[in-house]
Amino acid sequence: MSRPSKEKFDTFENVFDNHTRRNLFELSSKGNFDESTISPIKIGKEANIFSALKNGKKIIIKIYRVNTCDFNRMFDLLKRDPRFPKLTKNRRKTITAWASREFKNLHRARDAGVSVPTPFLIKENILLMEFIGDNEPSKQIKDLRPENKKFLEQVITNMRKLHKGKLVHGDLSQFNILNYHNEPVFIDFSQSMETDTIYAKEMLERDIRNISNFFNKIDIITTEEYIRKKITQK
Repeated sequence: MSRPSKEKFDTFENVFDNHTRRNLFELSSKGNFDESTISPIKIGKEANIFSALKNGKKIIIKIYRVNTCDFNRMFDLLKRDPRFPKLTKNRRKTITAWASREFKNLHRARDAGVSVPTPFLIKENILLMEFIGDNEPSKQIKDLRPENKKFLEQVITNMRKLHKGKLVHGDLSQFNILNYHNEPVFIDFSQSMETDTIYAKEMLERDIRNISNFFNKIDIITTEEYIRKKITQK
């Protein structure tokens, strides 16, 4: 692994604040990834996604933007979550809590047997996790469409496992499911809620509607009623 150079992270000057760049340098210095191998993958609604190598193996670096995220939306969703009772309306602390919630939700989903990237480490607004793909990142199902109903059944099975783990994704759609060797992998868990919150039922219904609508559009026919029954049946 090459020796980290602070100048490398200064190339992120127009993207991330000084505090985030210092944390990236510290993580790299401690061997969590090789800074010379950082490569951009995508710019999301609230975070930038990069790949990098650790001991020759690719990992994902997800960095939540402090200055250009939808802070008010994040705060409104977090204050509804009983796991964050002492949250104050401080931008950096809110973004850190948002990233922490994704880290916790990924662990919880994984423990429930849901197919998700393994979370490795979190430092404030920086999340390191498993790279899903081979040489290139796996594509979202909007870009690499499933070809049969088996894939849909695997999606529903993962939704059921998530529900049994007392978690609801809350933003599940063709944008947040990867197609990895014809099997689904769920991603983006920062908005996910525990099933006993007052908003969970509404979020689950939205997930069910999104999945039903997408698969029907690609001629894999299903219904919301069928999906709901499979997820919630005892």
